[in-house]
Amino acid sequence: MYAFRITSSIQSIILLTILTGCGGLQETWEGPGASGFRPATIVVLPPIIGALEGSREIAHEVVTNSLKKSKRYTDVMEAEQVNEFLINSNDARETFAKLLSSLESTGLSEQEAAVKLGQALKRDALMVVRVNSWEYRRSEGENLAKVSFSFRLIDTKHGAIVWKGRHEISKSYMFFKPNLKDLATDLSDYMVKHMP
Repeated sequence: MYAFRITSSIQSIILLTILTGCGGLQETWEGPGASGFRPATIVVLPPIIGALEGSREIAHEVVTNSLKKSKRYTDVMEAEQVNEFLINSNDARETFAKLLSSLESTGLSEQEAAVKLGQALKRDALMVVRVNSWEYRRSEGENLAKVSFSFRLIDTKHGAIVWKGRHEISKSYMFFKPNLKDLATDLSDYMVKHMP
């Protein structure tokens, strides 16, 4: 029992070190005007998940909640509202698909689509999330739980990407798998702190 407590404490320290060890995110980029970009309202679009089906709703909820907790915005649109809006509007759905297609194929925002979507959602900023990892795996003799996100912050006035960041966390375990939603919450909270 005592050994398990030590292991849990060590795992917590390792997780904290992974999150804060390098003092920042693994990758970041700021566009012109990022330091002065202070949107009042923001929306998290349904995340890009690739083959990681099952992570979309959780990632959407977790990032939305992290933005709310940050208290930087007067209004953060609920994930359910975003999904309902996209389901009920063919035009918004097509615009959203056009934006994601451009981001995935070129890495750039389709500016006209971003502006149009921002106007339709009545938001100053769009947050596009990509789930890069959402898994339990074995590596170098250790069991690991791993979550990785990429964030893109888009100014809906001009449709340009203002800021990008990518980070991941992993936690080793022996018997009990860490909850990936808990890891995602820690990761999202940490990444939001590094946004402009």
